[in-house]
Amino acid sequence: MPVFIYTAKDRQGKAKKGELETVNKDVAIAMLRRQGLAEIKVKKKPIELSFGGVPKVTDKDISIFFRQLSTMINAGLPLVQCFELLQKGTNHKGLLKLFAGVQNELESGTPFGETLRKFPDEFDRLTCSLVEAGEKGGILDSILLRICEFKEKSLALQAKIKSAMIYPASIMVIAFIVTAILMIFVVPIFAEMFSSFGAELPAPTKIVMNISDGFVDYWYLVFGVPIATVFAIKAIYKTPAGNYQLDNLMLNLPALGDVLRKGAVARFTRTFSTLSAAGVPILDAMDTVAETSGNMVIEHVIIGAKDSISQGQSLSQPLEESGIFPIMVTQMIGIGEQTGAMEEMLGKIADFYEEEVDTAVDSMTALMEPAIMAFLGVVIGGLVIAIYLTIFIMASVVYFSVSTAV
Repeated sequence: MPVFIYTAKDRQGKAKKGELETVNKDVAIAMLRRQGLAEIKVKKKPIELSFGGVPKVTDKDISIFFRQLSTMINAGLPLVQCFELLQKGTNHKGLLKLFAGVQNELESGTPFGETLRKFPDEFDRLTCSLVEAGEKGGILDSILLRICEFKEKSLALQAKIKSAMIYPASIMVIAFIVTAILMIFVVPIFAEMFSSFGAELPAPTKIVMNISDGFVDYWYLVFGVPIATVFAIKAIYKTPAGNYQLDNLMLNLPALGDVLRKGAVARFTRTFSTLSAAGVPILDAMDTVAETSGNMVIEHVIIGAKDSISQGQSLSQPLEESGIFPIMVTQMIGIGEQTGAMEEMLGKIADFYEEEVDTAVDSMTALMEPAIMAFLGVVIGGLVIAIYLTIFIMASVVYFSVSTAV
């Protein structure tokens, strides 16, 4: 939020000056008047560029902050005082700026849930919806703890999925770099040495040398094409159609697609369960669940399911028809709808699929390790054999020549 510089006089006529971080100039003036100040002059502080910057507030920071806030609310402290104490208890510049901004909004009379929506970089739609539900129900402290638990489980799930994606990608990148270095810098040295060799070179050596010539002549394509591909994928991902197609492709990849699908199911059911427990109406919950799904294909399915619910249909039917969600999931959701135990059923599905992600990651790793080793063996081993095969032939020719001369 913007920062405003002010000058004013208190009731005794003493000059005061300082800074305020708030939404706009009018709000800043109103806040100063409530403090009993007069002759107020406010202007927006110019943005100062710095090399350090303010550290980003992470989900882990928010989770810790919510636990502290829940404890203070449970102890009966007013929200404004809670944020005053929070500012005294941290040295994190990003959190200090966030706490000050939230405190200013609360002092101006803005409800807590509405205040959080003014900080979208730190508080997502799910968090804001849960906080608003907690305010209305008078259970804000317990809702904050539920958000903490949700975020901690979500972070653990994200870490598992990232590890599943990073492992094969890092191995392939390293293999590519090693191969490129060998082709551009090592093989040409042997090729120059072999050029003075009178005998016929083996076919594997010829193939490797031809490939090496291509790497040397078109090195800019060798390194440029992968980099351009990464930027192209990012650009495509920014378009709705491209985002949908790439997400759909990822869900259908062998091994990795299974991990992503189970992770998406776990995230969907965990988010839905958390919103249901907080008393958020199902149609409002569907909007939030769709937005936080993390996958465009899943988001479209959830939006379609919301339309079906608004027309009086069940939730399980459109989910089953989509073909995205496993039959077991849709059947359990259907049972939850019939028995009125939706929240409990969604929680059990989330627990099950979070464990399934662990199993799927282990299975994927077990499947990919032999494939990666085989690939590295063929590429690196092929290069070594092609080079050493020629060296052995050269040695045998030299030995034959020496023996004949003797």
